[in-house]
Amino acid sequence: MTPTIRILDAAATRAAIPDLSDILSDCINGGASLGFMLPFEPQDATAYWNGIADEVEKGTIILAVAEVEGRAVGTVQIGLASKPNQPHRGDLMKLLVHHDARGLGLSRKLMEAVETEAARQGRTLLVLDTATGSDAERIYPRFGWQRVGVIPDYALWPQGGLCGTTLFYKRIG
Repeated sequence: MTPTIRILDAAATRAAIPDLSDILSDCINGGASLGFMLPFEPQDATAYWNGIADEVEKGTIILAVAEVEGRAVGTVQIGLASKPNQPHRGDLMKLLVHHDARGLGLSRKLMEAVETEAARQGRTLLVLDTATGSDAERIYPRFGWQRVGVIPDYALWPQGGLCGTTLFYKRIG
C-alpha cells in the first residue's frame, strides 16, 4: 500500500473528479471548514472540481493528488497569483485526506510535492488560511509554515456557527 503522489493536468483532474468529490465530501462531513455547508454529498462537489479542472487547464492552479491502490485519497492545490505585482506568490488551498487514508503521511507528501512544483514554476512565497482551532491549524507548523495571526469570525463551520481563520506563510524555492 505505497502511496503515489502526482501533479495532475486537466484531463487527469477530470478523470479523478469522482474520487476528488468523495474526498471533499468526506472532509466536509468530518467537520472541515472548506467553504461549503452541510448537508454535502459527493455529487455536490462535481461543479467545484470541474471548475478546478478548468483552472488547471489555464495554468492558474497546481493540483496534486495522493493515490493508494489507484484511488485518489488526498489532494492539495496552489492557486498561482495572477496580479502583475505578485508573480512570485501562490495560495495553498484545500489540503484534504480522506479519513480512510489518514496516518499514512500523505499530508506531508502532498505538501512537499506541491511546494516543489510551485518553486519549479517560480514561486518563492506561499500563503494559506485555515479554520482556527482545526486539526489543520496544528499541522502546518510541522511542515515549516509560519503563523501570522487570526481573523475572528471569518467564516462558518459546515454545520453552522462562526469560526476564525488563522493565516500562515512559507518561503520556498
